Amino acid sequence: MWDSVPWFVEGGAEHSSEVARLLAYAAFAGAEGIIGNSDLQVRALSSPGAAVQITTGACAILNKAMGGKYQAYAARLPSADQISIAATGASARSDLIIARIENPYSYGETWNQPSDPAVGPYVFTRVVSGVPKTTTRVKQVRSGDSAIALARIDIPPNTNSITQSMIKDLREMANPRRRRVVRALRGVWTSPDEVGNTVYPNWEEFPNGARWGIDVPAWATSATIIATWAGLDQRNAKDSYGHLRAVLGSLATPITNYNCDWAGTHQRFTFVGGGTVTIPASMRGNTYDVVLEGCRAEDASLGTGVLEADGGASIFMDIEFVEDPSEDGET
Repeated sequence: MWDSVPWFVEGGAEHSSEVARLLAYAAFAGAEGIIGNSDLQVRALSSPGAAVQITTGACAILNKAMGGKYQAYAARLPSADQISIAATGASARSDLIIARIENPYSYGETWNQPSDPAVGPYVFTRVVSGVPKTTTRVKQVRSGDSAIALARIDIPPNTNSITQSMIKDLREMANPRRRRVVRALRGVWTSPDEVGNTVYPNWEEFPNGARWGIDVPAWATSATIIATWAGLDQRNAKDSYGHLRAVLGSLATPITNYNCDWAGTHQRFTFVGGGTVTIPASMRGNTYDVVLEGCRAEDASLGTGVLEADGGASIFMDIEFVEDPSEDGET
């Protein structure tokens, strides 16, 4: 039988809480976690003590109660929360810090009813004490809770003050944003462009034209860059040894080495490089060049040959910006 009042019907129809939570579930695309990348951080007190602070923010929490399929809660923490952490004795202990919904009206739940049902509260910061040190999710220790993990605190023996080094961030975003940008060059070099004329640590744009202005999203906390140099030509009868990388603004990916032994005739080679770089808050929302670069190895005994990008070469730059939980307080 249908829940008789769908969202939304006029005329004074009464909508069920289950349908409202269905709407939240659809809005969050069935995911749970923090909403903004700096939300709900668990931080040590400015003067470490027997408590931690949870910063402001918001989250989506799936309803784990019986009959709670396709339901989610939306919760917000408009002012910082603080929760006490018990001291340890002779043994170390790990505590899980969670945000939990305690709704006694959801079918099958046994939480205590609040003294004032109109204002609750129905959402809390809670400590699940004495969890395995490998715990990263609420379901590992309390599978029936409508809750998300914020952090785990690994507390040494005989400790009554929590420092930041004891806190492991476990937050995940409900719907992290992503943006992918792909650029390509093919056969644009009517005169071959060479790499190998500069020696590490001096880099050159390679090949010429492998430079694109890219808008860094205001929400991006990291970027993964994949650079491909395809069909590079070796034709000068010398071994070629050197390095390749991609650079976003001032952020360089790890170096990819190229090693081309002369085999008596010219050959074509393909190299793939890149890596993940962390986007600082100062770069977000601005435009920077992504540049592919190369240089010859510093040890000339390895070979002084050059590689060329010519009409048969293709160059690709693939960058994906990602929004991850951030502890820098910037969104």
